[in-house]
Amino acid sequence: MHITQLNWECLLHLFSFLDKTSRKNLAQTCHKLLKVFQDPLLWPVLNFQSPVELKKKNFLLGSSLRYLSICWHSSRVKVCNIEDWMKSTFQKDICRKHENAVSDFLIQVCNRCPNLLSLTLSGCGHVTDDYLLLLLKSCPNLKTLKLENCVQITDQTLEAVALWGSSLHTLQVDFCRNITQAGLETVQQKCPSVMVKAERSAAMIPDHKPGEKSMLEKAGRRSVLR
Repeated sequence: MHITQLNWECLLHLFSFLDKTSRKNLAQTCHKLLKVFQDPLLWPVLNFQSPVELKKKNFLLGSSLRYLSICWHSSRVKVCNIEDWMKSTFQKDICRKHENAVSDFLIQVCNRCPNLLSLTLSGCGHVTDDYLLLLLKSCPNLKTLKLENCVQITDQTLEAVALWGSSLHTLQVDFCRNITQAGLETVQQKCPSVMVKAERSAAMIPDHKPGEKSMLEKAGRRSVLR
């Protein structure tokens, strides 16, 4: 029996054992298998290991997506985590090649995936609060939001959770240095049903431009003198 003689359910089951690239390669062998590849039921879960993978056309983004994870663990993540004003020209060139990749992808998720239940972002140093606000508004069923080492995320995301995260059960913000203790306490007060976890975030040194930092130091010295 040829593979194309299997019924649709069997083909979907067969595809489910393959990674994204293998699915795409198999789909290119004939028209019927391409249709299986394009079936939204095949794509409830998407896991990516780098921004480069987001630009590959080896997956389908649609209303069946429930679980999305973008976890980037690379030496380049360290470059992304440096404050912009401290980056060298070389470091800025490295970031420029991928700085919009995750953000642009999240816009697509907002437009195509209203039934998303879980989002995990790790090492995504260029994602800002605006994109998470848009996602919370566009995906009202979101139950789990996990952010790790996303350095541009601030208390504005916590405020967005309080406003738009009515279905949220779990909020995790680990190693996000621009999250404050006050922001965490506020979201816990406003959303008591949400389980909030924040490893090291509120204890880290937040970003400050040189002018802002000197002003804070002067203010601190004045308060000590008083």
